[in-house]
Amino acid sequence: MVELNIEEVEFLVELLNKYPTESLRKIAELEGIDYYKLKRLYDRYYGEHVQVNAMYDIAKLGLRSYVAFLSVPQNDLRFVAHRMYQNPFIVHQCAIFGFKNGINAVLHIPKEQIKYIDEMLTKYSEDYEYYEVRAYPPAKKREFGEWRYSYDYAVLMDILKWDARTPMKEISKMLGKTRPTIRYMINKLKEDGILTGFFANIEVDTYDRGVLGITSTLDEAVLERFRDYEIMVGVLDNNKYIFEWFFSSKEDLGTKLFEFSNYVEKVAIEYFDLLADIEKNRKYARFSKMVKKDGSGYRSILEF
Repeated sequence: MVELNIEEVEFLVELLNKYPTESLRKIAELEGIDYYKLKRLYDRYYGEHVQVNAMYDIAKLGLRSYVAFLSVPQNDLRFVAHRMYQNPFIVHQCAIFGFKNGINAVLHIPKEQIKYIDEMLTKYSEDYEYYEVRAYPPAKKREFGEWRYSYDYAVLMDILKWDARTPMKEISKMLGKTRPTIRYMINKLKEDGILTGFFANIEVDTYDRGVLGITSTLDEAVLERFRDYEIMVGVLDNNKYIFEWFFSSKEDLGTKLFEFSNYVEKVAIEYFDLLADIEKNRKYARFSKMVKKDGSGYRSILEF
């Protein structure tokens, strides 16, 4: 395990957010810094603590985003989590205890398959609830597209999502395509508004807990109160809102839960560390498992 120097990590992240796919030599040249010092820094942290990931507009791919809460017995938690991760349309999950004791999951569902969500979730639990979720503040009514690319695009999107700095030589070998063809594919995703950019992510265990709440009223006071904290707000269907407050288990959980519960109607604690090893060891093959091999559209969410 590499000893973490947060100042060095933040410096590297700042550079990679500015130059997400440029070579280290190019970055050093543009920034006027020593290439070898940059390379040592990069080799020290990239991959384990820092990663550059592609960002996609999933609505333009015909995918709708949902959040689901499932009751799962504690003894079955890891078994069910493993089963759920076989389904590529379940893109994230963590342990949750509160208004539901079990699993909180994020789903990306093809627009024509939302009628099957209940049938899919009953494979994992008999007690669940789910909501469609959008960012806050909500944008205008979104138009949902569809998958209209070859299967190779799904593989490419997985590669860039897993590590956008994967060398072009490796991508070429994985796809069996020339570099100019791959550059064309990447530019095509950008031009179509699918690939919206790249983000350098710090993968450290700073926040291993979260307080999650659901409410039918949005009190602007809560946004002001938690303005300086790591908090996310989402808009749910049926005129509801979701709040997540991230923090460390070393902090006072009781105080935070008591304060947060004043602003929401349902509340639960998220334990990001309990299932972290399952997610970390999951091979990133989301789109390439979602999409049919002939590129004609999405597989059924009930197949898995």
